[in-house]
Amino acid sequence: MTTSDSGGRRSAARRASAALALTAFAAALLFLAVVSIRRWDVLLASVVSLGVAVVAAWYVVSRRGAVRAAAAALGAIALVGFVAVILASQSGRVLAVGLALAAVSTAAAGYALAPTAQADDAEAAPRARQAVLIMNPRSGGGKVERFGLVDLCRQRGVEPYVLTPGDDLRAVAEDAVARGADLLGMAGGDGSLALVASIASRHGLPFVVVPAGTRNHFALDLGIDREDVPGALDAFDDGVDTRVDLAEINGRVFVNNASMGVYAKVVQSADYRDAKVQTASALLPDMLGPGAHALDLHYTLPSGEEAVPGQLLLVSNNPYDLAHLRGGGTRERLDSGVLGVVSLRVGSAADAEKLAALEMTGQVQRFSGWDEWTASEFDVRSAGRVEVGVDGEALVLDSPLRFTIRPGAVTVRLPRAALRRSRAARPARITARSTLAALWQVATGREAGAG
Repeated sequence: MTTSDSGGRRSAARRASAALALTAFAAALLFLAVVSIRRWDVLLASVVSLGVAVVAAWYVVSRRGAVRAAAAALGAIALVGFVAVILASQSGRVLAVGLALAAVSTAAAGYALAPTAQADDAEAAPRARQAVLIMNPRSGGGKVERFGLVDLCRQRGVEPYVLTPGDDLRAVAEDAVARGADLLGMAGGDGSLALVASIASRHGLPFVVVPAGTRNHFALDLGIDREDVPGALDAFDDGVDTRVDLAEINGRVFVNNASMGVYAKVVQSADYRDAKVQTASALLPDMLGPGAHALDLHYTLPSGEEAVPGQLLLVSNNPYDLAHLRGGGTRERLDSGVLGVVSLRVGSAADAEKLAALEMTGQVQRFSGWDEWTASEFDVRSAGRVEVGVDGEALVLDSPLRFTIRPGAVTVRLPRAALRRSRAARPARITARSTLAALWQVATGREAGAG
């Protein structure tokens, strides 16, 4: 059987599974409605609890990280509620049928929403003749030494280069290319990864990401296991190539985002590098309160109107799905060829209270002063220099700021295991519209291409 035949059969199976997941879910709710039609209290409680349990189960089988954990907890509570309601109504048959349909829907959704890229079928990248991995020994609290990356590189035939105080990372990477490197890797934080990625892009070389920093959001969105730092080295032996976008601010490449306003102030804080989340949590309330100053930033909205300055402006390499201001946003794709732009304006104490409530529930995108859109380029003007947090690094840049996207600018060589991991997922919402939409798109054959 050819790879195309195998892929075609798998696509058909995924479409059938998505249709089965939706059908079984609808059948379960319809069945409960029919058998409980004379008991509106039982009908309402059973339909809601089973519906929430099934939707939560969809997230558990198709998502990762905090979203999966939250969905598992919600699903367990809803399932216990469903069982309690049905047992109280003394209907064992209803319980058995409802749970059976829920299980069918969950299993089918798990197959349908699995990553479209198949690790076993993906074509292996050619073996590098001279691979070099540059390492920042200070990143991530010393992960390079803790995981023994130098020895692991030598065992794989990869040349290790450990940065020393005074080294210029750009010069080190350029020197590696000049000496004949045909595969460049970087073990460090996202700022270092962005710089080496830009050099790999300029010379048309593949790039290996080793998540040896503190947060490593770029690795997360690529599907790389951030907890398995040595596992990222598998890209050198059995890697799979994928092309992703790079973004630029005034010619400087970034892989995640550039933030102005509250995020930039947080990044500028002396405490940020050692305690990122704690620092953000401590500083954001004052920065978004009614006494906070609007930014001296001027830019044009998609409508063509001049924006009213607010407290936050974020430009990202591909759009994020941001549920919380304190971070944790993810991108489902890194190859859509557009920038993501988010602005936030808090105009009063009442606005600040509403924003705080939405932040607690992970729904900041519903705030009235929140705007987001996409663009291929974006300009920002200011009367003076602008504080910007670029991939977690604190910078002060001259105005105007010009943002651009470079579609498919760099070839990232991933470890094969990355293809088995789900893409970064949207945060779960009560209505789960994104999951329902994903199942419907798979079932109808209209799903978006893999990111």
